[in-house]
Amino acid sequence: MLSLLSQPAPAPRAGTLLSADEARRLILQGGAPANLRVKGRLDLSNASGLTGLPPGLSADVLDLGGSSHFGVLPEGLQVRRLNAGGCPYLRKLPSGLSLYELDLRGTPIRELPSDLRVEYRIDLEACTELRSLPAGLKVGSLNLQGCTGLEALPEGLDVYFLDISGCESLSGWPERGSVRIGRLSAASCPWLTHLPDWVGDLAQLDVSGCPNLRQLPEGLRVSSWIELAGSGLRELPASLQGTRIRWRGVPVDERIAFRPETIATKEVLGERNVELRRVLLERMGYEKFLHEANARIVDRDRDPGGERRLLRVPLPDDEDLVCVAVICPSTDRQYLIRVPPTMKTCRQAVAWIAGFDNPDDYRPVAET
Repeated sequence: MLSLLSQPAPAPRAGTLLSADEARRLILQGGAPANLRVKGRLDLSNASGLTGLPPGLSADVLDLGGSSHFGVLPEGLQVRRLNAGGCPYLRKLPSGLSLYELDLRGTPIRELPSDLRVEYRIDLEACTELRSLPAGLKVGSLNLQGCTGLEALPEGLDVYFLDISGCESLSGWPERGSVRIGRLSAASCPWLTHLPDWVGDLAQLDVSGCPNLRQLPEGLRVSSWIELAGSGLRELPASLQGTRIRWRGVPVDERIAFRPETIATKEVLGERNVELRRVLLERMGYEKFLHEANARIVDRDRDPGGERRLLRVPLPDDEDLVCVAVICPSTDRQYLIRVPPTMKTCRQAVAWIAGFDNPDDYRPVAET
């Protein structure tokens, strides 16, 4: 009787339906059978001992996020939602995957399978080794933010929401594609020179930090707002006249966005909205404002480039505007750099710019 009670439970057979807790235990012990079916959400996130999964695994949600030694997904995997973000060895996906949602953030994935099907969302943020996407990719939302190695989008791309912010190598668009109804975020894409004509009606458009983007296509419509701080745009096409404009998230009018030379010092000083005043300052330019506002010289000294000055202008209901004026010794060009209002000397301000809280710790051998 005792021997019968002490015998271990039989191992589950292939195709067995298990609870998530039991499935997790078996997988981590390396004893899970093929075609294992799991009820609900299988949480294997941050599992340092996880190295593999049984073939044919089926679950509603599979969470592998942060599993530091995991690198290969099994053939025949059937899940509705897959989170593999932060898995440092996951470099490819198996063929035949059909998902509702896929999260691969921060993985070294280089490409996606040509037969991948995702209905709702693909998140590839910070996948810096990503080089290509399958032609004809269709998904509701595609996040490519920070995919610095991606040079081109796939032909026939079809999405509602597209985020390519920080895709520093992206310089062009496919001949065929569709982005419609939702949001297009293309911030900080320095090589983009245009948007394609096939971009449809959008709710929101962000092209901030795109200095080489000089124009938007005629016929483009944006129902909510356009963010264009730091872009190369100097006007909007007729189809966008009346569209709300943002500058670093602050609503502005076309005069502030496109005709900053009309901004006067008294307008800046008289603006009670602190956020809008900061935009006015940026658009007007610190040098012009400090000159016209008769900035007080708090301190002056010299470095290899010449004279340095610490300038201050009080601002209503806001911290003082304090800038240090320095001259580049190699170009003789003057630069005005905003620093915290707590700065008292030029040396302290320059040390802060270099990342030193204590100016005595800042002892450059040579400044260029």
